[in-house]
Amino acid sequence: MEPDRRLWRFHGGLHLPGHKRLSNVEPLDIVPVPARLIHPLGQHVGIPSEPVVEVGETVQRGQPLSRATGYICSPVHAGSSGTVVAIGPHPIPHPSGLDGDCIIIDTDGQDMPYEGYPPLTNYRTLNGPALRARVRECGIVGLGGAAFPTAVKLNAGAGLRLLILNGAECEPYISCDDSLMRHRAAEIIAGAQVLLHALEIRDCCIAIEEDKPEAFASLEAAVRRADDNRIEVVQVPAVYPEGGERQLIQVLTGEEVPAAGIPADIGILCQNVGTAAAVARAVLYGEPLISRVVTVTGHGVTRPRNLEVRLGTPLNKVIDHCGGYTDEARHLIMGGAMMGFALATDAVPVIKSTNCLLVGSDADIAPRQPASACIRCGECAQVCPAQLLPQQLYWHARADEFDKLDPYHLFGCIECGCCDVVCPSQIPLTQYFRYAKTEIWARERERRQSDHARERFETRNQRIERAESERQRRLEAKTRALKQTRSSAASKAVIDEVMARVRAKKAADERDAENGDGG
Repeated sequence: MEPDRRLWRFHGGLHLPGHKRLSNVEPLDIVPVPARLIHPLGQHVGIPSEPVVEVGETVQRGQPLSRATGYICSPVHAGSSGTVVAIGPHPIPHPSGLDGDCIIIDTDGQDMPYEGYPPLTNYRTLNGPALRARVRECGIVGLGGAAFPTAVKLNAGAGLRLLILNGAECEPYISCDDSLMRHRAAEIIAGAQVLLHALEIRDCCIAIEEDKPEAFASLEAAVRRADDNRIEVVQVPAVYPEGGERQLIQVLTGEEVPAAGIPADIGILCQNVGTAAAVARAVLYGEPLISRVVTVTGHGVTRPRNLEVRLGTPLNKVIDHCGGYTDEARHLIMGGAMMGFALATDAVPVIKSTNCLLVGSDADIAPRQPASACIRCGECAQVCPAQLLPQQLYWHARADEFDKLDPYHLFGCIECGCCDVVCPSQIPLTQYFRYAKTEIWARERERRQSDHARERFETRNQRIERAESERQRRLEAKTRALKQTRSSAASKAVIDEVMARVRAKKAADERDAENGDGG
């Protein structure tokens, strides 16, 4: 790798207060396994997985509870050993607030391990498909928050030239990646080596924002110990939302991912540092994704810190481990202050995409002031990292003019919230954009359903027409056959009559002849 990498800038962005020291001063701690674990079947981008266990069944730590039912899907594994006590709807952490299908386990305190995934310490003798299969069966997804199945990203095909491990973690309050890089840098480097081998590429860049000097030093030391010159650790400016995949790629390479494309289109694959560590554990130790590092922060919790938590642990148990709520607790948000979403209850579980629990006070999450009219100042466009025109998007979204949004690339919005922060009119722009996306998706689903219903109706009519046509054809064929039969019978009757007359005449002639001979 080049020793002094040149850095670029992406359009817009903001310098925001980090509030990282609230949670990253104390060392990484581990939350004990709770008495009950709740495992949603849909913890990833894509379709939910399908249960492979039944109520009453005993399971072990790391045992698969479900199987992937499609290409973009990921199985779920038991966070500890115990007994399956229920399979069905339960509150889950989701912006909709709706329930989701879950597998609930009462743990037995033994934490007995599942032996179904032997370590692949010889991974350098394996090919990419074999390593992707291990990543897929171990349920690894992107741990930066998106939760996209990692095996699918690893199937990017030929032409890749650079692996980027994203340790930028630019959103305020979140410090789980910072903690992981400080305390488990060796796992991240091991994961990078596995990924480089699986992808058959030689260059890896680990990006860390410059306000994380301890993490930078820890990773640089781990690279030196590994003696691997394919891996470079790079400090980048602390600008929000630099942790976005497209923005980070532009900062590191100066290249832009096509608007309708993916990083693989320009030869780059981007993974979170936590994902790399999870890949290392899956391949080298045979450990599926059953835990992750979670930031618990905000002035509404007694002891903010970073914790390793078993997936399925109820959030109230995590909060309790941090000393419980303070009198200032007003908001419970999963994710950061910019892109997270509010939770109605702390009875929902930690899932694969849970990177942060922000227990905010009114000082952390200031109440939004009433919105006033847009003054067309253009500040939103200046800070938009996707180079969109938020003002135009707002006008059309507000008026439900969804057909007019295409020229303004609504789906290029990454919902970072920069436009909300700078809007002097306090307009909740990102909410309008989310609303518009949801409505467009809903209408598209309705259109597909309508098209499907129309196709079914047309197919049914065609089937009825074909059946009627076939019935008519058979009837006509039968009628023709009957006519032919009747015609044949009539012809035979005429022939028989003629032959009878011939025979009668012959007999008469013979009699006349005999009578003549006798005269």
